[in-house]
Amino acid sequence: MAITVFIADDQAMVRQGFGALLAAQPDISVIGDADNGATAVTEVKRLRPDVVLMDVRMPQMNGLDAARAILGAALVPPVRILMLTTFDIDDYIYEALTIGASGFMLKDAPADELIRGVRVVAAGEALLAPSVTRRLIAEVTSRRGTRRPSAATLGVLTPREREVLELIAKGMSNTEIATALFVAEQTVKTHVGKVLGKLDLRDRAQAVVLAYETGVVTPG
Repeated sequence: MAITVFIADDQAMVRQGFGALLAAQPDISVIGDADNGATAVTEVKRLRPDVVLMDVRMPQMNGLDAARAILGAALVPPVRILMLTTFDIDDYIYEALTIGASGFMLKDAPADELIRGVRVVAAGEALLAPSVTRRLIAEVTSRRGTRRPSAATLGVLTPREREVLELIAKGMSNTEIATALFVAEQTVKTHVGKVLGKLDLRDRAQAVVLAYETGVVTPG
């Protein structure tokens, strides 16, 4: 089945350009768009797309508030949100990840990165592999040190699960983690599921933020 996508951006050229690019892919279908956050929330709840491309800054309701409203509705099946920004460093991104957005990318990213990003997020993984993403998370999180949770939070993890969390935070995919640990990819998937479950995290994006906050990995 095709991945269904909704595009929320206040610039018509962005909506049309991204829409045409994604619609040209055999496994992706663009089912709607909106030029403001409030309309995006209403339409996403009605259409239930697999992935929402959400601009950070929009009129009426910004992308962060729109993402919070959509994710807070706990739609089934879950809607994945990929935040879009024109800024290299944006404080909104940190908060977007903590509320459950599946990742973010720059608007001027190459076309193949956008297409890959939609596919990765639709598959339930966070868009964290590109080096720019790791750098943004590290830098933004480092400026939020006063909000760090206790490292004792990680006490529920086994040594191997903590190791998997560290590799997730470094932006590794399941395949890359399997190679690094010399285990089967299915074994990695099992460990990832246990990490998310034990720490009560929505997805890998939230796992990365927690890993930085608790010092499992350090910015830079």
